[in-house]
Amino acid sequence: MVLDFNTLYDLPRTIEKFFDELWSPLEISQRRIAYPPLNIAEDDNNIYVYVELPGVDVNDLDLTISDKSLILTGERKSDKAEYIRQERPVGKFQRIINFNVDIQRDNVKAKMKNGILEITLPKAEEIKPKRIQIEG
Repeated sequence: MVLDFNTLYDLPRTIEKFFDELWSPLEISQRRIAYPPLNIAEDDNNIYVYVELPGVDVNDLDLTISDKSLILTGERKSDKAEYIRQERPVGKFQRIINFNVDIQRDNVKAKMKNGILEITLPKAEEIKPKRIQIEG
């Protein structure tokens, strides 16, 4: 008969893992508080940022690009009603998105349609993939 004591020795780690998994939904929900929500995508030539901003006027937004950061600041204005329940955030916000690639800052484009701000950031030519011809 073989007795396996590994599970007994692993008990502290098992308990720690249990509590980590128990609190992870809380951490996920806290991460979702970041406002406004956004998605970032890329291809060989561009980085795309899609920001959900329903009900926010374009004139209440400011978009700035630095060397490797995109800074979005703005304000969602309150409609001055007395709320019974409020789930949509109001007030000033700021999102800073850092990139690990160089961007052609002069060619950045942004447009707002149906409450989605779409930002296209062209990658600098020197970092785009380049095909190398093999001689043979």
